[in-house]
Amino acid sequence: MNVKDLQPNSAVDVLELEVIEVEEPREFINFRGTGRVANARAKDESGEIKLTLWNEQIDKVKSGDKVVIENGWVKEFRGELQVSTGRLGKLTVAEK
Repeated sequence: MNVKDLQPNSAVDVLELEVIEVEEPREFINFRGTGRVANARAKDESGEIKLTLWNEQIDKVKSGDKVVIENGWVKEFRGELQVSTGRLGKLTVAEK
């Protein structure tokens, strides 16, 4: 699966990306409690996409890392596609 193939509100089986930049995390509070979220920009050979990182994922990922999203989800926010693991998916940082 490639960035150019992603559609809003669709599942992601496996997506390999290179992280370009990770923004500062921010705190949030919702009905499940509190947590942290950070936006990152990532790319593959077909294009760029926003990557949403949650809680412990933020500390694992840095600029230049190659990551694999498994069982993730794509949504559209403010006209921009975003990919994340959602509640059921998995993010793995590839070994260098």
